[in-house]
Amino acid sequence: MRPLLYSINVTIDGCVDHSAGSTDAVLLEEALRATHRHAIASMGRADALLFGRVTYQMMEEAWRLETRTLTMPEWTDPFARTIDAMKKYVVSSTLGEVDWNAELVRGDLAEAVQALKQEPGKALFTGGVRLPMALAEMDLIDEYEFVVQPIIVGRGPSLFAGLSKVIDLKLVDRIELSSGAVALRYEPRR
Repeated sequence: MRPLLYSINVTIDGCVDHSAGSTDAVLLEEALRATHRHAIASMGRADALLFGRVTYQMMEEAWRLETRTLTMPEWTDPFARTIDAMKKYVVSSTLGEVDWNAELVRGDLAEAVQALKQEPGKALFTGGVRLPMALAEMDLIDEYEFVVQPIIVGRGPSLFAGLSKVIDLKLVDRIELSSGAVALRYEPRR
């Protein structure tokens, strides 16, 4: 069975707002470079992405090479090429269609994700906030990766706010990034 891997950047105080970051431009760029390098390696363990609508649209706007309107630094090109090429599954009841090497996932979320996990291939990789919360509630995430950025922002959306149960995790890997961030990988104790 293909595992479902979840990865998210989070500040030390639990904020998951992707725009929260250092005010020092040099430190911010190094943090972003290190985070992008790590994300490429993490996504390399998978052959498909599973996104909710909001994350899919945000990623498409920033990383779809064919239609991108945002100007990104040249050092982000490897990340853009990686995400652009991957198969994408989009969980949405409001989108009528998707492209960008993507297909819609509809119906019962647990059944749909279980079916994707049964398909041959490498892992499935997900990110974002709302969809992973639903997946965590259903015990469908096989690995949690928290890329903890060395910053305290004191505001913004927090990770797993409102989760209805405790998910006991065991540490399986720890990677220190050159920016000072630490990627912590956990598996649920089942």
